Amino acid sequence: MPADPAQSLSPPAARLEAHAKGAVLRLSGAWRLAALPTIERELTALSLPADLSVDGASLADIDTASALALLNHLQSSGVDVKRLPLAGFAGNDSRVIEQVRMRLDDVNAPAAHRQEGLAAHIGRASLALFDLLIGHLNFLGEVLTQLVRLLFVPKMLRLRELTAQFEQVCLNAVPVVSLVTLLIGVVVAYLLGLQAEKYGANIFVVDGVGIGATREFAPIIVAVIVAGRSGAAFTAQLGSMRLNEETDAIRTLGLSPMSVLVLPRVLALMAAMPLLVFAGDVMSLLGAMLIAGPMLDITPPTFLARLQENLEVRHVYVGLAKAPVFALFISVIGCRMGMTVQRDTRALGIATTSTVVQSIVAVILLDAFFAVLFQELDI
Repeated sequence: MPADPAQSLSPPAARLEAHAKGAVLRLSGAWRLAALPTIERELTALSLPADLSVDGASLADIDTASALALLNHLQSSGVDVKRLPLAGFAGNDSRVIEQVRMRLDDVNAPAAHRQEGLAAHIGRASLALFDLLIGHLNFLGEVLTQLVRLLFVPKMLRLRELTAQFEQVCLNAVPVVSLVTLLIGVVVAYLLGLQAEKYGANIFVVDGVGIGATREFAPIIVAVIVAGRSGAAFTAQLGSMRLNEETDAIRTLGLSPMSVLVLPRVLALMAAMPLLVFAGDVMSLLGAMLIAGPMLDITPPTFLARLQENLEVRHVYVGLAKAPVFALFISVIGCRMGMTVQRDTRALGIATTSTVVQSIVAVILLDAFFAVLFQELDI
């Protein structure tokens, strides 16, 4: 027969009765998950003997969570729940309690903690790195495919989004790039000057700073700044859109997130990077010129004349040629990490941090590759 509605809505209760044959714990009301605090209070208020039986004749119903709380409390009171007599329970309620009793040891058993060995840890990390690299290569191939397609279908390009991204990654980045590269130029000229001054070779500081800044220092420093600024921003923006299901909404509208979100960011960063590197070249040389006067007695006209005489244009071209490649990899890593982040805020923070680290490592590896390549080509 169905339970009385008034009884099924009544709160859970437990009453202990003493009889000649032993104590009986009588349950009544609805023992459900939502009433667990009440159940705990009812059971805690009773002083349960080790030898008792449980009667459920007045019980409306019981779920597994309440059954687990009941059996755990009885077990902690010294009752042998494996041999606990049950009486008066309806068929379904009896089956629920029996199922929980059968699995009680498994539920309460502490989780086995298996310490991972060194070889297993290295293997798991290697597989994770391999999967990450394969994912980045696949995403890079998709981006390059879309760029080639864009050449034949220029209408795919969203100029408004491209302009907004260019302002963010280029114009807004000029102040910080200029400041950092200016200081780097000062530091490099100062350190070179300390050594050159010992041998009376002050004027050669201009050569070293000019070639080093335009060929290596400015591209690397600018790429690191862009990785920490724009790469992380791409991951945070796209990850937040994925978290809020905005990327799913774009697909629902029949649009491609690759063309709407990724391509404008990739193109904007590739266009902005050479400009930022050029600004870094100018500011690093300016910083070196500022410190060369008071420290090495090299006046600005002398500095500029020496720079014009010994700094070949090819060194500037080498630094500028690296910039779009750095930008491509930074944007691909940032966008891919944002587009594949798990749908929770903790994963978004981890992905943003990982983007910066991966981008900086990629830039350093690419710069080493270019150094070997240009050396072999005698450029």
